[in-house]
Amino acid sequence: MSAKLVQGYEVVIGFETHAQLSTQSKIFSRAPTAFGAEPNTQACAVDLALPGTLPVMNKGAVERAIALGLAVGAQIAPRSVFARKNYFYPDLPKGYQISQYEIPVVQGGEVSFFLGQEKKSVRLVRAHLEEDAGKSLHEDFIGQSGIDLNRAGTPLLEIVTEPDIRSSEEAVAYAKELHKIVTWIGICDGNMQEGSFRCDANVSVRKPGAPLGTRREIKNLNSFKFMQQAIDYEVRWQIEEIEDGRAIEQATVLFDPDTGETRAMRTKEDAADYRYFPDPDLPPLVVAAEWVEEVRAGMTELPRAMAARFVAEFGLPEYDATTLTQSKAMASYFEQAAQACGQPKLASNWIMGEVSRRLNASESSIDQAPVSAAALAVLIGRIADGTISNNAGKQVFEALWTGEGQDVDAIIAAKGLKQMNDSGALEKIIDEVIAANPDNVAQFKAGKDKAFNALVGQAMKASKGTANPAQVNELLRKKLG
Repeated sequence: MSAKLVQGYEVVIGFETHAQLSTQSKIFSRAPTAFGAEPNTQACAVDLALPGTLPVMNKGAVERAIALGLAVGAQIAPRSVFARKNYFYPDLPKGYQISQYEIPVVQGGEVSFFLGQEKKSVRLVRAHLEEDAGKSLHEDFIGQSGIDLNRAGTPLLEIVTEPDIRSSEEAVAYAKELHKIVTWIGICDGNMQEGSFRCDANVSVRKPGAPLGTRREIKNLNSFKFMQQAIDYEVRWQIEEIEDGRAIEQATVLFDPDTGETRAMRTKEDAADYRYFPDPDLPPLVVAAEWVEEVRAGMTELPRAMAARFVAEFGLPEYDATTLTQSKAMASYFEQAAQACGQPKLASNWIMGEVSRRLNASESSIDQAPVSAAALAVLIGRIADGTISNNAGKQVFEALWTGEGQDVDAIIAAKGLKQMNDSGALEKIIDEVIAANPDNVAQFKAGKDKAFNALVGQAMKASKGTANPAQVNELLRKKLG
């Protein structure tokens, strides 16, 4: 689904993403946060909301929020406040969730990314700290439900966008970019299957120029594939409802990947329904400018800064630089190859082309590539200096990738791929090709370029593909006048 109108309607999407922070303990207690433990073995008295317990802020959670703010160009609030968000679910022992409402710790910012060759930006409203709830477990085979409070109190950073997104593709591209940022700076492991990175999409449709439509929130999208399917279905459903004369009701919905449909779970609450008020057990969170600078000094080079450096240092187009910084591993792989071969644009082309194609086909990551950055650099160097042609380079790459060989020069020798650069031998081949193809020669002289290409092909065939194509073209044109 593109950003164009869908059946005459404009799609409007806002995102709320819960990033589980990578602290060793919970946001207001010292209980561990490791995934996969036996139910209720990682919940202490604070998490269980036993009488007399008090929350104590986790410094590491605050530092991770600051890091996100710096990464997206946001304002870090010097003073922010925690509030109680009141609702009653079995997996929420206190009967309220500690969150931030009126004054969040991270305010504003934006996330930029490419959709195809087009650069897009999504504005952020805020990112606020809060605690996670527990989890209800439904055992259908015994007809019972249980509560696991291991997750209760796990630190979350909820990242909220403006309704700037206009298509499902754009939504997925935004989510992938945000996922890259939080994993790059190390504040979240990004594991969507384990619930470490959970996305909610607020979807509405409207006629162009009309006020915003009523939104429905698709909860807990745990894969990029399902995210796009869910949004596409929801858009179609809302348009059909409106066209049939029915009003859209604000609701929270879930996506069923088996049916490919969304279904309403409950009526969507507004802020007033949660009866927010400041938490009396937690003082305001004060973040001094010195603390912000301390976090900044400890951060790794950000992906957008690295992309800008690749443009300035290697002369890459912005699109290439952004693509190569999709992960730290890919950026490192490129940088090693580019510095070793001295041909950064060729290195970029190979990594974005042949290397990425192979990785996608095998569903592997760059750190699993069987061709090292050093080997790719040698291969690129041999193409650049004319030792082998680009086509021969693909044969060498195939041998490296499949494990047929590990040494580029040995593969070139074994396969007889070294390019013929002896002008005398090449001139002899061209003379023979001209003599053997008088019709093509006559056609070329009559102005038919296809005949020239046929002569080049004959020369390459006669040299068994080892002739330098540029030399073949030059010598042929010279001899044909």
